Amino acid sequence: MTSKELLYVEDALGHEQFFQTKCSEAMSSLQDENLRDCVQQMAQKHQQLFTGLYGML
Repeated sequence: MTSKELLYVEDALGHEQFFQTKCSEAMSSLQDENLRDCVQQMAQKHQQLFTGLYGML
């Protein structure tokens, strides 16, 4: 993996971690169960993407 590719993966990891954190924060403030479930699914997807990117390292 080139240094430029490594920087891209590191950047993408940071973004996925940020999105997962924001989804988790949003879930705690949502009252609507359907919306909370949707945001929880998004958080899980970002966790999967993070794990996949981390696996590239």
